[in-house]
Amino acid sequence: MSIDTLYATPVTDYPRTADVERPEPAGAERAALEARIRELLKAQDAVLVAHYYVDDALQALAESSGGYVSDSLDMARFGHEHPASTLIVAGVRFMGETAKILNPEKRVLMPELEATCSLDLGCPIDRFAAFCDQHPDRTVVVYANTSAAVKARADWMVTSSCAVDIVAHLRDQGQKILWAPDKHLGAYIKEQTGADMLLWDGACIVHEEFKGAELEALRRQHPKARVLVHPESPASVIAQADVVGSTSRMVQAVRDVDADEFIVATDRGIFHKMRQLAPGKRLIEAPTAGKSATCRSCAHCPWMAMNSLSALLHALETGAGEIHVDPVIGARARLPIERMLDFTRRQKLQTAGDA
Repeated sequence: MSIDTLYATPVTDYPRTADVERPEPAGAERAALEARIRELLKAQDAVLVAHYYVDDALQALAESSGGYVSDSLDMARFGHEHPASTLIVAGVRFMGETAKILNPEKRVLMPELEATCSLDLGCPIDRFAAFCDQHPDRTVVVYANTSAAVKARADWMVTSSCAVDIVAHLRDQGQKILWAPDKHLGAYIKEQTGADMLLWDGACIVHEEFKGAELEALRRQHPKARVLVHPESPASVIAQADVVGSTSRMVQAVRDVDADEFIVATDRGIFHKMRQLAPGKRLIEAPTAGKSATCRSCAHCPWMAMNSLSALLHALETGAGEIHVDPVIGARARLPIERMLDFTRRQKLQTAGDA
């Protein structure tokens, strides 16, 4: 047994999406709910930041109220740069923690504190710290989908949109990498960069359910469709992709790629933004191992599904769902996050200068 497998924590006890999805009100009731939320956002100097995977209603409200919808990297940037004194993070817990780490002076609320992540749960700090201690010669690079404590143990934090570039940069400096927690994303980065990487054995419960054989069969039914895949997916799925990339990259591809049909292998919450940008194109969910009512995650994260307008209103009215991060841990965790933000900022300026 490899040491990364030894220290992994399988995540098997998680909710089914069907058990946690909360139907939103409609018509006049929904309009009144949204109006009350807007009123409280303004009164509390708050801004709503939402991930592509949460409910359509929350994404729409974020954009129409002066907030933002994006992937975890841009959510972190936006929350850090926005002057609001309160950040509302509609997503999963590590996103709220990241917002608090970068903005310790701000109040950070989440609609649902129990909304977590299988990658975060599968990489507990005690086991991860022991793993790191056994490999002191390696630079520790962790994915954003980790706890504040795990980030505090790292040298770099990355998201899927910048991971390849950052690891390639470290490789060029002769550094060997200890990577956590997603093994599929880690394997993809290793293949793309040729870096010396030791991988933690974690996986996303949504992306791991996409299956290569089923995707191949679906492609035969839709021979003209382009396949968009998130790099957290298994290698057999990635191998069939026309585009492999972060959620933002997949959204851009639907808009920019010359095709009418797309098979999408990521959380189906992303379809809301894709339909906004490319309303005439057909989006097809990539097949998963789950079947209807027996499916625990299918193509939608059960924790993302916990976010709702009603939960958001409750957080604003009561202050429930506030994120707290130990100041010592937060200060240490901020270092690898700021390294990532500085790197991507420099990269963006360089790209603009070359244009």
